[in-house]
Amino acid sequence: MGESVSVSDEIGAPAMDARERPIGERIYGWLNDIFSGSICGLLSILFGISYAALIFAGPLAPGLSTGLAATFLTTAIAALVVALRSSMPFMIAGPDSSTSAVTAALSAALAHQMITDGVGGGALIGPALMIIAMGSGISGLFLCLLGLARAGRAIRFIPYPVIGGFLGATGVLIVSGSVQVMTDHKFALANIEALTTPQSMAKILAGIAIAATLLVARARFKSAFTLPTVLAGAVALFYVLLAAASVPIADAQAAGWTFARQSPVAISIPWTADALMRFPWAAMPSLLGDMLAVMFVTTISALLNTAGIELATEREANLNRELNALGAANLMSAVIGGYVSCMSLSRSTLAHAAGATGRLAGITVSVIAALMLVVDPAFLAFVPKSVLGGLLLYMGIDLLYRWLVQSARRLMLTDYLSLLAIVAIIFFWGFVFGVIFGIVTGCATFALSASRVNAIKFSFDGRSYRSSLDRGGRDLAILNDNGSELQGMALQSYLFFGSANGLYQHIKGLIAANTNCRFLLFDFRLVTGIDSSATHSFNQIKLLAGRNCVSLVLVNMSEDIRRAFQIGGLLGDDVILGDDLDHALEHCENIIIQRHRAVADDRETFIDWLGTALRDRRFAETLAQHCRRIEVSANALIATQGAPSDSMHFILEGRIGVVVNIGQHRQVRVRSLGEHTTIGEMGLLTQQPRSANIVAEANSVLYELSADSYARLMADHPALTQALLTYVITVMGERLRFASQAIGILQN
Repeated sequence: MGESVSVSDEIGAPAMDARERPIGERIYGWLNDIFSGSICGLLSILFGISYAALIFAGPLAPGLSTGLAATFLTTAIAALVVALRSSMPFMIAGPDSSTSAVTAALSAALAHQMITDGVGGGALIGPALMIIAMGSGISGLFLCLLGLARAGRAIRFIPYPVIGGFLGATGVLIVSGSVQVMTDHKFALANIEALTTPQSMAKILAGIAIAATLLVARARFKSAFTLPTVLAGAVALFYVLLAAASVPIADAQAAGWTFARQSPVAISIPWTADALMRFPWAAMPSLLGDMLAVMFVTTISALLNTAGIELATEREANLNRELNALGAANLMSAVIGGYVSCMSLSRSTLAHAAGATGRLAGITVSVIAALMLVVDPAFLAFVPKSVLGGLLLYMGIDLLYRWLVQSARRLMLTDYLSLLAIVAIIFFWGFVFGVIFGIVTGCATFALSASRVNAIKFSFDGRSYRSSLDRGGRDLAILNDNGSELQGMALQSYLFFGSANGLYQHIKGLIAANTNCRFLLFDFRLVTGIDSSATHSFNQIKLLAGRNCVSLVLVNMSEDIRRAFQIGGLLGDDVILGDDLDHALEHCENIIIQRHRAVADDRETFIDWLGTALRDRRFAETLAQHCRRIEVSANALIATQGAPSDSMHFILEGRIGVVVNIGQHRQVRVRSLGEHTTIGEMGLLTQQPRSANIVAEANSVLYELSADSYARLMADHPALTQALLTYVITVMGERLRFASQAIGILQN
């Protein structure tokens, strides 16, 4: 809807317009389309007759001829609209087994309600056609909304057991409906005597034999003519047996082996003022569940059938465009009194296998269906019910096998039991209860599965995982001794009542095991969302932390999570908020270091620091004589990326950043170094050009050891040089150890 479509439009087709192809090739393509469309048209007629018999059965049987007209009209509209609008030119649409089954349930529910109110006979037909058209209309509207909103992939969010349960239930409905078509008795416990009479059993066995023949023949022969050949043979065999038994056709009709003679009907739109006045609107609330079932089954059938056609034909469909096309077809069908349609997996793949490449195949199906509107429906009096019942039984068994048998190998036991429960509930109590049960079990299954996902991606403390700020040996020693005062967790997934409560229980044990804990840090970078019940658990965590003098630190919070915490009253002056994990870690580390650093040792001289680092004060004094003291202000450039490495720097005070140019005038800070650390030592030793810019991040005091001074130290003071190299190797080893430890935490 809203897209221009050419007759030759085809996903994956060559860019050459159809009119540019040689005339002979174009004619050959048209003949292929007409041939494949004729085959699919014949199948559509056979299926359509069986669907009409399924829907207009029991108390609605007097309207079978009207149902036939509605079926052919629906097929003509759906095949034409989808053929012209589909992203797959060979797509065939029309009434489908699953959608017809739920449509039959909808019309039967209305008929039952009207019979209960004392209305019967021919008075049921008009309202039944109207409720069927309503189901088509609401389905068409919903499909168009999905297509326009580009929400076709929403099917991925419906639990598989719910989908399987609904389609499995339609298979059960088709099987039970086939019994009613063959015997004129509803498949129910109350009718067990009527269903077990010799005549009824003979009809059922005949239908079973035809269904079994279809199953075996379709499995063995892949020809497009297998199904119509078996059905034609079954009809011929029926009349051969009648002749052999000397049973007149009139007697077979009277015994219910064929349909009653149907009178021709004129096509009329059901939306007349008189029909609207006579419609039992009071019954609508009780029919709402069945209406929603028609919409739901039509939607999932369209999406699943399209996916199956993609797989079978190795073509890619524009799913939203398919929804728009099918939605438009169903809306048009509803306006003129037809019922719901769907893309046909079997007929579309058959058309493709038979050589269809263009839209003429679907147009041919539409023409054949339209021609059936002028055929006298009296021909049904010569169609054996067991043949149509066997065809329905075959389709129902096929659905049951796909969704109840094959699913057993693909699902866990709990999911499979849920699927079976949905099927049973829909069959015995209707789609309303099936929908409710499906929603409840789907939510419960999701909650149970999600609660098994650990909310904590990884845990750490201040000893094993630190900020990117390189610190001196004295500060590192403090963090190694007291880093357990910082306990951190990187959270993940969606946090709700199950996972958040598990997190609260974990925090209780964590604080009990680490009585010296002073900071509890939560990283929300991998959290996709949070609900109100989870904020309750965090309130419990906050109260627990307050009682134990622990500060909460929250980092990487999205706007939605921050808003949820704000509404829940979690944010306040007693909670530390950070934009990123690195700066939050640095903040907590600074507080821990300040708390444990001796006041007398607050400021060490350069010689004091080097004396400890080189383990010899005389080495420190000599090294200091070869260094140049530099005082730099914040943002000052100390060294440039790519320049010769002609010096190293000892950072006495302040803070230095390592910044890399990444092109297009952009820079990235990769490290930060604090007091009592060194920078440039590897460049000095390897004589490789500098790999990054060195920038002062704060007012700093540095001591620079030039390459020339280092060369003189090597010549004049080899022991000092050896001590300096040992110190550099120790620093590099510490950095490597910490990096390996951090990687191990992330991997685990």
